[in-house]
Amino acid sequence: MGASLLLQYIVIALAVIVSAWVVAKKQFPGGVRRLRTALAIPLLREGKPAWLRALGRKVAPETKNAGSGGCGGCNKCG
Repeated sequence: MGASLLLQYIVIALAVIVSAWVVAKKQFPGGVRRLRTALAIPLLREGKPAWLRALGRKVAPETKNAGSGGCGGCNKCG
């Protein structure tokens, strides 16, 4: 397998992963939020290295504002 073919496969794989993530966020916002929470909680525990805790904060979903009155979905209500 040539280097150009390998590079092509890597680019296509990244495009498919990004596309699947965008569709999942649009179609299943609650499921994506639960998945991000489940992935972040073990990383944020005491005793973990600082870089893992920083990664956990990046993975964790944004907090919901209790006073916003929205559905908590896409945050594009207007």
